[in-house]
Amino acid sequence: MIHPMHRVVSFAIVGPHELEVAFEDGVIRRINFLPVLEGELFGPLTDLSVFNQVALSPERYTLLWPNGADVILTAPHGTLP
Repeated sequence: MIHPMHRVVSFAIVGPHELEVAFEDGVIRRINFLPVLEGELFGPLTDLSVFNQVALSPERYTLLWPNGADVILTAPHGTLP
C-alpha cells in the first residue's frame, strides 16, 4: 500500500525519543520513535544526546539527524515506516 508523504513544517522535543510534529496541513502528532530506533543508521539515535540533534531538512521537509538518518512520515500523519 502506498501512502502519501506529508511535509513536516515544525517539531518539538516533548519527551525521551518523542517529538510533537506539525504537518503542512495543520495536523499535529506526538510520535514516540523508540520502537524503530535499531540498526546501523537508527540505532545510534537511542542515545538521547544524538536523538536530540534532530533537525528539519529544508529541502525535503523531513526529520534529519547529523549521522544521515532521516524519517519520512507517511499517512496517516506520523506513521513510521
